[in-house]
Amino acid sequence: MSAGTLKVGVLGATGYSGFELARLLLRHPRVDEPVFFGRGEDTAGEPRNLTDIFPALSGNGGYPLEPFSWNAIERHSVELLFLAAPHEVSRAVVPEAVSRGIRVVDLSGAWRLKKAEHAAIYALPDEDRAQVQELATNAVYGLPELHRSRIQGAALIANPGCYATAVILALAPLLQAGLVERERGIVADAKSGVSGAGKEPTPRTHFVSVADNLSAYGVFTHRHLGEILEQLALQTEEITFTPHLLPIPRGILATIYLHLKRPSQAAEIESCYREFYAGCRFVRVFRPPKLPEIQFSVNTNYCDLGFCLGPDGQRLVVISCEDNLLKGAAGQAIENMNLMNGWGEDEGLV
Repeated sequence: MSAGTLKVGVLGATGYSGFELARLLLRHPRVDEPVFFGRGEDTAGEPRNLTDIFPALSGNGGYPLEPFSWNAIERHSVELLFLAAPHEVSRAVVPEAVSRGIRVVDLSGAWRLKKAEHAAIYALPDEDRAQVQELATNAVYGLPELHRSRIQGAALIANPGCYATAVILALAPLLQAGLVERERGIVADAKSGVSGAGKEPTPRTHFVSVADNLSAYGVFTHRHLGEILEQLALQTEEITFTPHLLPIPRGILATIYLHLKRPSQAAEIESCYREFYAGCRFVRVFRPPKLPEIQFSVNTNYCDLGFCLGPDGQRLVVISCEDNLLKGAAGQAIENMNLMNGWGEDEGLV
């Protein structure tokens, strides 16, 4: 380990978000060469190399993908563990990691939700409920724009969901300012590239199902809805969130419709956003009439925000765009690691 560098491990580096995480960590100036762990099915038989799965990482002899064990964690002196594995894996690993003094950034949904009625959607099989409840209570929702001070020094970060990031960042300034007429309802119409569904193929994500198509799914039942409700302090009946599958590899565009409490000017709305996100490195606010597009934010760690105000000054349409694998997953995880260690938020990301 180089002097002054952090030793990190990644469990679940074989998925789309895991690949992006590996790519970012391998070039991060303050991180020693990461240790990549695979789950059982990834490491059965002969040891594999991450470059066997992602040839884009080829070079420097490759990066071994070894079976996960606490002995291996200790042998490599891992100080911070990234989890890019299914939520049930994270739920099993985190208690032991925290008890060993290892900090965790979890990219699954295992620790994002505080309310039982929202967390129930994951049907997590917890053996020690008291221990798990304590961890869930202390886990910090890793959205830097909302919780920067709490992320610093945290032991367990619950990295936000991709849809949730786009919708929360679009709405938080307006709701905090008390500008939204919540009783009239908010509509969040969000569309994501296929990588948002994960690497494991399903009938919905086969080429013949996705190509030349646009489909809605998870209506009223999507896992990210609970995050949106909790982080924005909304009631279920105050927002309708509908995700859609786009025939593109990556990127999210969320179109959000709402009513303001009183007639407003575009300059006031723009000022609300700019003041709220002052000093936030990875939120870009577009000046009307310019609106974000997926192509502007894809392959970056930015969330782009723009809006159109109706002629009546009360109907507002907000557009939020991001790369679901970066600001919506791996890039935001790196932001959280940077903040946890007191580094610049953008280190290794620009």
